[in-house]
Amino acid sequence: MSKRVSIKDIAELAGVSHSTVSRALHGRGRMSEETRMRIIALAEDVGYTPDALARGLVSGETRTIGVVVTTIADPFVVQIVDGIESVAQEAGYSVFLSASHNDPDREMAVVETFRQRRVDAVIVTASRVGALYADILEDFGAPIVLINNMHASKYLYSVSADDVSGAQMAVEYLLAKGHQRIAYIGSAERPLSSQRRWRGYLQAHKRFGIVPAAALRVEPLAETDREVGRMGLVELLDQAPSAIFTYNDMTAIGVMLEARARKVDIPRQLSLVGFDDIQATQFVMPALTTIHQPRAAMGKAAMEMALSLLHGKDASNISLACHLVERDSVSSYYGGDVMTDARQHEASLYV
Repeated sequence: MSKRVSIKDIAELAGVSHSTVSRALHGRGRMSEETRMRIIALAEDVGYTPDALARGLVSGETRTIGVVVTTIADPFVVQIVDGIESVAQEAGYSVFLSASHNDPDREMAVVETFRQRRVDAVIVTASRVGALYADILEDFGAPIVLINNMHASKYLYSVSADDVSGAQMAVEYLLAKGHQRIAYIGSAERPLSSQRRWRGYLQAHKRFGIVPAAALRVEPLAETDREVGRMGLVELLDQAPSAIFTYNDMTAIGVMLEARARKVDIPRQLSLVGFDDIQATQFVMPALTTIHQPRAAMGKAAMEMALSLLHGKDASNISLACHLVERDSVSSYYGGDVMTDARQHEASLYV
């Protein structure tokens, strides 16, 4: 392996001091343009690349951003990370990525690892750390931006989609289609955002002058969102909803799988709306009507916020608008008991 070329090597070749080479390469200090260009050309000829760690020790910056995601398998985070990286690369920053598996304690361990690596800022997606560990995070010493977790403080800032208006949009769409018994399958693992979507659900009903039955809201505990959807549909069989609004698209896909197993036709017997607009929603059968979250824009906004904070600028929490994506999983409701087949199938399991 060839030896890495250093500033000292270039100084010896150019016949100038170490500090002169450093000033020339960083565009600082007084020297003739001829000398500056000669040093730069020589550095290119010998294949010199700056040592980011050494530069960071001098400047106090590492030009790195730590990003914590729930899991790299979560389709929700893919576009968020793409948005973060697009802005980071353009600004000359590298991104360190680590997964928390939706465990707040593990998130904190990852954040601590990033602190030891001296990252300049941290972005945490779909996080509960803001609510649980705000005091600790305020002592982190670098900007922390949370995605989908509003928690204002000196060192904690947030970018999120407007959960309330997005959920209200989804439920108003179902109500306008004639549905009055609309169930909500929420997420016990993400209580803050789930509660905001429930608030939007209630606001939509209030606008239509309807008081929904409390039993139409369920939040099963399961290892995956898909399983939450399957369990949620089972819990709702006796409530006979004509439509279901789910916390996210993976939960809605779980509902679809369970409905298929129980011979419930979507959307003829049961209408369904999700939340997120992940790529898979276009390809399931039927294609899922859902609320689109601007995930790439959220990632870009989080990274831009981190850069602003690093440059000493003020920042405010950001909430981005969602919109409805109408596909094939909703039909108009004209009355009748749409869950009869499901309950008959459920009873047949015990005969």
